[in-house]
Amino acid sequence: MNRRHCATAAITLVCALTLLTSPGTAFAAPEPAPTTPASVTRPGALPPPPPAAPNRSLEEVRLEIDALYRKAASATDAYNLAEEQTQKQSAEIVKLAQEMVKGQARIEELKNRAGAAARAQYRAGGLPPEAQLALVDDPQLFLDGVGRIQQGQKATKDLITELTRTQADLATYTKDASAQWERLEANRAKKEKAQKEIKERIAAAKKLEDQLEKEELATLLQLEQRAQYDAQAAWLDSGALKGVGGAASEQGREALRFATKQLGKPYVWGAEGPDSYDCSGLTSQAWAAAGRTIPRTSQEQWRLLPRIRIQDMRPGDLIIYHSDASHVGMYIGDGAIIHAPRPGRNVTVAGAGSMSILGVVRPDK
Repeated sequence: MNRRHCATAAITLVCALTLLTSPGTAFAAPEPAPTTPASVTRPGALPPPPPAAPNRSLEEVRLEIDALYRKAASATDAYNLAEEQTQKQSAEIVKLAQEMVKGQARIEELKNRAGAAARAQYRAGGLPPEAQLALVDDPQLFLDGVGRIQQGQKATKDLITELTRTQADLATYTKDASAQWERLEANRAKKEKAQKEIKERIAAAKKLEDQLEKEELATLLQLEQRAQYDAQAAWLDSGALKGVGGAASEQGREALRFATKQLGKPYVWGAEGPDSYDCSGLTSQAWAAAGRTIPRTSQEQWRLLPRIRIQDMRPGDLIIYHSDASHVGMYIGDGAIIHAPRPGRNVTVAGAGSMSILGVVRPDK
């Protein structure tokens, strides 16, 4: 596609988003069409190419900052997964504890019943029922007594069986609770390690940025935009969008509506809304709003959700990025995504090929 035409489409998109966020003007949140928001008018819309910056050292700084944020994103996924598992394990421990309480109460009840039977025998002179039956002269009473003895024996056997089973269940609950507790503590340690790494990576990136002058920061942003532009252009030139054009499903449209309403909100690692998001927090909440629960992290989304070919993707599908599946965006059609990029950036529209694509997954397949 002619890049000048792409630039025209991008200007349309920027103007539309500017109107949506202009102070003092109220607009209804846009509802994405089955394939793409109306403001994206041409496949693979690209922003105007930023001027190439002459300072090579700044490009090296940009790459270093990008690497730090990438590592922070991977650590964020590890943190989010550990947090999710910790919550599940905490809930399981509570459930097991409740079962243990019920089991202990049942054991006490069964012991009381056994004790009552023993006390009844004591009141009868301490003789077992069989000995008492041998002293009966009346044949009918004897037969009735045999029936009662058989019923009593069955009741005693059932009592012992239930007591044994309940004690075994209680031992199992205790063992499971102990194992869950160990896993819980392990995931807490993972969370703490990931949280420390996230903070260290983000702090290191910010330290690099803080050392730059205002003009250098502006050039750094140009370099970032230029890299994204070149990557998107190369992706489009490869013919990646050939044959792509499926319509969004009903749930996909709902997920797109939700994601579109979050445009402009800041990226915060570990956030799931409503005021801020990380990349997978945005996609998981968008699909939750559409009535579909999906994994919390981009790595789990890649691991567990059905995978499809790029040529078959449609709006609402999730594009997973980088070899470690550390980033995710929602495809909106015409070669574009909505995503939460990284710390210091807001939820935005970007070229789907502006980052290294690992693959595509479909939550409602």
